[in-house]
Amino acid sequence: MRAIPGPDCDLVVRGGTVVTAGGGSAECDLGVRDGRISQIGGSPRGRRELDAAGALVLPGGLDMHVHLSSPPPAEPGEPAWVDDFGSGSAAAIAGGVTTIGNMTFPAAGDSLAESLDRDLAAAKALAGVDYVLHPVLTSPSAEALAELPRLAAAGHTSLKLFMVGEEFEARADGMIEAVRVAGQHGMLTLLHCEDGALVRFAGQQLLRAGRGGLADWAASRPVPAERAAVDRAVAICEATGSPVYVVHLSSQAALDAARRGRSRGLPVFVEIRPLYLYLTSAALAEPQGAKYIGAPPLRADADVEALWAGLADGSVDTLGSDHAPWLLADKLDPAQDVTTARQGVADLETMLPMLFSAGVRAGRIPLSRFVSLTSTNPARLFGLYPRKGTIAVGSDADLLVLDPGVRRTVDGRSMRSRAGYSVYDGREVCGWPRYTVSRGAVVLEDSQVLARPGRGQWLPRARTAPP
Repeated sequence: MRAIPGPDCDLVVRGGTVVTAGGGSAECDLGVRDGRISQIGGSPRGRRELDAAGALVLPGGLDMHVHLSSPPPAEPGEPAWVDDFGSGSAAAIAGGVTTIGNMTFPAAGDSLAESLDRDLAAAKALAGVDYVLHPVLTSPSAEALAELPRLAAAGHTSLKLFMVGEEFEARADGMIEAVRVAGQHGMLTLLHCEDGALVRFAGQQLLRAGRGGLADWAASRPVPAERAAVDRAVAICEATGSPVYVVHLSSQAALDAARRGRSRGLPVFVEIRPLYLYLTSAALAEPQGAKYIGAPPLRADADVEALWAGLADGSVDTLGSDHAPWLLADKLDPAQDVTTARQGVADLETMLPMLFSAGVRAGRIPLSRFVSLTSTNPARLFGLYPRKGTIAVGSDADLLVLDPGVRRTVDGRSMRSRAGYSVYDGREVCGWPRYTVSRGAVVLEDSQVLARPGRGQWLPRARTAPP
């Protein structure tokens, strides 16, 4: 009597179309053992099987721009972003995102390392997906600059700077030195590109003209302010030799500025966020137009088309949600004006389904670009490839099993963010996760998030690498 061999995998994803980082695809089975992909193709046997028939099996999404910890409030009792690593992880999982990158702001008097330790402790207790942290440098003190090599050696290979802040201009020499030191140690510098002086000038001009209300948000952050900052970011990259990553780029002029730098071979990388692909500044004139406020602001139709073209031709490297959710009442607060408006929207849960629906299904981008933008490119840029960002033997079994035929109408009340609404409410989206798998664990099934708080892991990273 011959013994029947037992299962050789912990999990088998059966019958889906597997899409790899290089753009290849084939209908085959996928085996997972010990949290990693152990077999592609053949006939693996598993202790558990997922039915992926008719679905796409994609690398799990990497959203490298989220806000799940709030900076210290300017005044006690001030409203703050409403999601943390727990609710944010649930939103990520429901949208097929398996790795997040959180912006970590320092509290008064804290070093970069102390700020990171605070968020590491919070994420360890709550995060349901894997995560990295981007320390935010607010002041380029000698002590902060001295920390950068140590942070890089410890696996924190990114740094965030805000060009729009008054401190950036006042300490520009130190900020540029921070970019140089970061690049020297394999770190990628993320830059919020709006020229602070031009933004402040525009806001004050509007206030003097009696046009400082939230409906004038777009005019308070004009395209020239963004274009000028991107031009400067390119110059900083050229002067220092360090790679820079322009976050949430919003306009054709800014994209053209980044292209000019890249055409000279400079390591200038571009992220856009979903808000700019589906909405224009006309939305700000709606009765609840303040709910769409983000920085930079929504732009014109021509900018939307230019960003879609950049997604298709490779000028844009990644998509990041910039998930920064508020309660609706706090966004609409009539006491706010163009200089104090609360910036940010909830977008973790909708980012991937909407790009698939409006991009792949609509024929604007091929499936291979979807995978590059949402997974492979961010994994490479942030030092996580090939552990993340691809379906390959030995890589983490982070998978999005996406059903391309499922249609849903966006309803923020039923989503996992605590914001309770979505700026896309009422839109029909075709293509949603059937399953989300994180390091071999099924964390989304039948629209239910199954991850326990704290199962996510912090990911030490290697040096940044071009996509």
